Amino acid sequence: MTSGQPSAGAGIIEPPTLGRRGDWIAVAEDAVPFERIEAFFAGHAYEPHRHDTYAIGQTLSGVQSFRYRGADRFSLPGRTMVLHPDELHDGHAGSDDGFRYRMIYIEPAAIQSVLGGRPLPFIKGGISPDPRLFAAVHALLPATDARIEALEFDDGLFELAHALEAAAGVTSPPGRALDYRSAERARLYLHDLPEGTVTLDMLEAISGRDRWGLNRDFRRLFGTSPYRYLVQRRLEAVKTDLRRGISPAEAALDAGFADQAHMSRHFKKAFGLSPGRWLRMAGTPVSR
Repeated sequence: MTSGQPSAGAGIIEPPTLGRRGDWIAVAEDAVPFERIEAFFAGHAYEPHRHDTYAIGQTLSGVQSFRYRGADRFSLPGRTMVLHPDELHDGHAGSDDGFRYRMIYIEPAAIQSVLGGRPLPFIKGGISPDPRLFAAVHALLPATDARIEALEFDDGLFELAHALEAAAGVTSPPGRALDYRSAERARLYLHDLPEGTVTLDMLEAISGRDRWGLNRDFRRLFGTSPYRYLVQRRLEAVKTDLRRGISPAEAALDAGFADQAHMSRHFKKAFGLSPGRWLRMAGTPVSR
């Protein structure tokens, strides 16, 4: 992808400095349908929060520390972080030098497009030394100013899904069959940000599946509940509006939140940052 990168498992050479001081986040703008970032933090980074996506990344330099599933974790160059959807975590520097990293946030639905209804792979502890997984993730994480073509990403997604299964040691245990088609119908409905109140009664009618069976299958297939999936889609719409200069209050209402305060609470809960801090670090002015 980027010239001069080492082979998988050999670690990543820190890129040249971008001439910035303090904490920063750079967001890629290319054909990849999921948010891809590079960031640096000198100390405390994120409050405890959770995503409804996989957060998959690699530390470029320093020690990246985070609390995950009841223990302190430490990511170093040469390994891969895989934070499972809906798992609470935070973030901070594990040394005085700070840490620099790249991350991509991939919806479980994209992994399911490859797996076709198998349970989501889970990487115990959130950090893996697996070389195949390192190579698959490394291919999806060039510098944020480098573009990834759509077909290239699809090829990388296929490799990633299978590398995740291999690294997780996935087997196919016997158990209740998952109704992938019904859950996918519900997911697509939520993905389009329906207006008004969404209820399990509505999702039951749309999916053709009983509400509690749907809720259970949705969580196993997509890593989160239907409600949290809908909230995250609304937050993504807010992010897009904010970067276009739309005011936080207007962006909140457009996305389906009750008001700006309602949106801000969910924003910090999902990303560990307030909307204002996120915008300042991404280099986008806050609209008043």
